[in-house]
Amino acid sequence: MAAIASGNAVRTSEEKQSFWLRDRKWDLLFITFSVIVVPLPYLAYLFGRDVFGISDDVARNVVNGFVAVAIGGPHMMSTFLRTGLDNTFNKRYPMLIRSSIIIPIIVIALAFLNLTLLLTVFFFWASIHVLHQVTYIVELYNHKEGKYVRHSAVSWSARMIDYAIILTCLFPIAAYKISQGSFEIGTNDLGQAIPDFFEQPWFFVVMSGVFFLALAAYVIKTFREYREGTINWPKTAFITITVIVAFFTPMLPNLDTAFQGLNTWHSFQYLAITFYIIKIRQEYGKLDEESPLVARFSRQSKDSRGLYMLSTILLGGSLVIFILVYAITSIVSPNIDSNAHFDTAYYTAILSFLWIHYYHDHFLFTDFESLDKAYQ
Repeated sequence: MAAIASGNAVRTSEEKQSFWLRDRKWDLLFITFSVIVVPLPYLAYLFGRDVFGISDDVARNVVNGFVAVAIGGPHMMSTFLRTGLDNTFNKRYPMLIRSSIIIPIIVIALAFLNLTLLLTVFFFWASIHVLHQVTYIVELYNHKEGKYVRHSAVSWSARMIDYAIILTCLFPIAAYKISQGSFEIGTNDLGQAIPDFFEQPWFFVVMSGVFFLALAAYVIKTFREYREGTINWPKTAFITITVIVAFFTPMLPNLDTAFQGLNTWHSFQYLAITFYIIKIRQEYGKLDEESPLVARFSRQSKDSRGLYMLSTILLGGSLVIFILVYAITSIVSPNIDSNAHFDTAYYTAILSFLWIHYYHDHFLFTDFESLDKAYQ
């Protein structure tokens, strides 16, 4: 993780004119082939449960906790290196920063009043956020291709086909489980918060039909680009691997841990891009003036070790909330089930900051020029 933005941000002329966001080694290691981390949380869960004989819920929560501390949490907090800790961003979006305080209030209220509803909203928003990041990375590839490589914009139809396959790949199997009334995250049955209208076979049929229609269009588009010699291989490989992994992940019986695999890959990509953007600003911009604390940690090493450390330190806020909510829950509901007790504190501590992270990223994911300085 420490090497995620290693080296000087200056690119060679050949790298600037290639399709890669940075260079082939970096893109493959941190964006595309980092997909190898997806099965690790689930394998760790199975290993703990079946080899060491740890109970299912304990094994699940241990994996959740480790992913949260090691990568999910730092990825979540790294957002604030570009928003809350950035004076320029604060001046540009003051209402965004101020309105963020509403999110923890909503999270805490739902955690105590209706945890199932909280997790249902979380799952839906998390899915949208993960797919939004995928489209953002795709647009970074499109932006570089159109402005610095071919000097012509990617066609509207090609963009729409890419978006269609990305935004539908996660939902056919999830729709099937919803239609069967078996959509559970950990010990929480999210079907209780999903209207009965969707727990019908038609929902699975419609979602599958839309996905396979998008898949057919994507295959045809890709084959045509290949024959015409216009295919963007880095982008195409990234989309293809993402679609395959996202489509099959919901098939696993333990969705809680299964989605931790996607979360790990998503977080790995996010940290790589975020730290690289900061390194570019440090090299070409005014990071010392705009984000003095971030600049101080970024200067600690040529790689991203200092930035990762700062993101992890910020994670202490979640730990404080977890301890407070865990203690309060014992008082408010002394007879609460142990799993529900942990989930209430865990999801409150994580989602309070995670949803702010989602909220801010809806703005950050529109900045397709964030890597431009490295290409000029």
